[in-house]
Amino acid sequence: MSSNSPRLIIKLTTGIESPETLSQAFTVGATAVASGVLVSLWLTGESAWLAVPGRAEQFSLPHAAALSDLRDAVLAAGRLTVCSQCAARRNLTEADLLPGTLIRGSAAFVEEILQDGAQALVY
Repeated sequence: MSSNSPRLIIKLTTGIESPETLSQAFTVGATAVASGVLVSLWLTGESAWLAVPGRAEQFSLPHAAALSDLRDAVLAAGRLTVCSQCAARRNLTEADLLPGTLIRGSAAFVEEILQDGAQALVY
């Protein structure tokens, strides 16, 4: 994709305690990827656990796509990032996360959302 492609940055601030919000953020991310949009999905708070292998596979919501499939679609064609403070509070390192997942801080998030052509959503 060219640098002129639209960019969508999604910040997810909730975990499995809010299943519909969680599913919606991943669904929008995977749908955007399938539409050719450059997607960056940020996992903060309890959603950080979903970057750990096997965690998304345990999540189920009736009438929703499998969370692991949605996550994998984002990872395949976009970027999955865990908030650095959130990772530290959970004792997670990049070695604990799915291959390709990054740990980055708020400065990197701000940099992404301020790029020309970027649209940010917070769930």
